[in-house]
Amino acid sequence: MHKIALCLAATASLAGTARANDTTAERAAGGLVLTRSDAIDMVSEDLFVSADLVRVRYVFRNRTAADVRTTVAFPLPDDDLAEREVRDVATPRDFATLVDGKPVRMAVEHKAIANGRDQSALLASLGVPVTGDMEAKLDALGKDARKRLIAAGLVTPDNGGDGSTGHLIPAWTVKETWHWDQRFPAGRDLMVEHRYAPATGASVGTDLALPGFRRSAEGKAYAARYCADAGFLAGIDRLARAAGRQAAAALPEYRVGYVLKTGANWRAPIGSFRLVIDKGAPDNLVSFCADGVRKISPTRFEVRRSNWRPDRDLDVLIVTPRG
Repeated sequence: MHKIALCLAATASLAGTARANDTTAERAAGGLVLTRSDAIDMVSEDLFVSADLVRVRYVFRNRTAADVRTTVAFPLPDDDLAEREVRDVATPRDFATLVDGKPVRMAVEHKAIANGRDQSALLASLGVPVTGDMEAKLDALGKDARKRLIAAGLVTPDNGGDGSTGHLIPAWTVKETWHWDQRFPAGRDLMVEHRYAPATGASVGTDLALPGFRRSAEGKAYAARYCADAGFLAGIDRLARAAGRQAAAALPEYRVGYVLKTGANWRAPIGSFRLVIDKGAPDNLVSFCADGVRKISPTRFEVRRSNWRPDRDLDVLIVTPRG
């Protein structure tokens, strides 16, 4: 059986690591990718990205004379529970998938990974859920169970002691995968659509409004990540002047990531690719890396490619006027 994965790779956020509690870090998500098949091609991909919605429509073609039955998987970005103790981290949500216009019913699998090993069975044996309200269950455990979890790297004691008493902090990484079985009919196309609310990162103010940050190595790397050119930075300066000196840095920014490079894993290039990015409001500023960008509405920008293999992921930066 072949296997298809809706690949949602987690990426680190410069903004998330460098900023304080006013920042929520994003996790870049992606779309359908066939891990390995010489039978199925991606004929087209139509992708829409905004701070509130990612919507993508694919047409797949089974090139062979036989049906291909697959397991289609939709893994979410890794959720490091220990990271939640340090900062807010956004995750994708509200997933919906259609195949030839019909809703797909999916199953879900959760795994708890610690020190590179799947420790889900250990948690289950102790009555601790991988997700959800696990902390009350952890704190109710006896000494022996606590020692086992600490030794496995699944928890850390909150009080810095040996963990025999007191609160335990979950420290495992949750791998959540949605999946279903799918038949690709012989010799014909199949349309697959899915949508979700992206894991949009946010900050109450963009550091790109600060000249010192722009000149720093971190600031230059941050601007390069989004291809923030002189025109985009001039737009931030304009918004900063309108906001006033005391509020110059308080220009909210939103960051959306989408994993495009997995589309290069297909047997053949993507036949027809279309990307539309919506910045949300006419007065908002948007920056992302792409050639041949065309403005198609007061808020939307379009990129088209033919026979294309993506060589980089998509990072979108939206800066808004101070409300």
